[in-house]
Amino acid sequence: MMPQHGEDNSSVHPESSLEAHDLPMFPLGSVLLPGMGLPLHIFEPRYRVMMYDLQQLDSQEFGVVLIERGSEVGGGETRGHVGCRAVIVQAVEQADGSWAAVAVGTERIQVLEWLDDDPYPRASVAAWPDEELKLPFDASKLDLAEQIARRVAALAVEMGAQGSLADCELSADPSSRLYELATMAPLGALDRRHILTTPDLTTRTQLLIEMLQDQELMLQGRLSFGD
Repeated sequence: MMPQHGEDNSSVHPESSLEAHDLPMFPLGSVLLPGMGLPLHIFEPRYRVMMYDLQQLDSQEFGVVLIERGSEVGGGETRGHVGCRAVIVQAVEQADGSWAAVAVGTERIQVLEWLDDDPYPRASVAAWPDEELKLPFDASKLDLAEQIARRVAALAVEMGAQGSLADCELSADPSSRLYELATMAPLGALDRRHILTTPDLTTRTQLLIEMLQDQELMLQGRLSFGD
């Protein structure tokens, strides 16, 4: 029986303009962004089979989408229709047959059709490039996002979080830089999905600024009350 999957209300390209291909899929309770690292402990039999199949390919790629309802384990979950292509950069099979792997997100994808889950989730997908900007991109907005992100990171460290943006060198490419900031920011899965599904760089940058400003106010409030 084919699984039921939830609707994603994000804007998508008309299917007629997309070049579709089949891809193994890994629904997760978190959102993967382009450039973001993804450590995986793979123990379910269906995903062990997927890992074995991927090891036979030159391009060890799969797709990641957010589980909107349900669990990562056992199947039957409700899946989103927008996600990220990932490539495995390291994989080691353990003595018990499970896998320890690391993947990296590469590009946005949209799911055109979910295929049979036997032996593991698969879908017909297409790359989802950003829409062309009508006006030149304002790089100062991205500079502002980085400034707020660094302040948010410093506040989070004050509250005991690990890591810091202080010594991080970000990409010179604006799109990659934005995704790096969104990866490092303390955003939840739904916020990251909103970042991923935003249609263009200008809109995505403004959205990230607003999210970071909210985070900054929240952390300042918690610190002022000694939380």
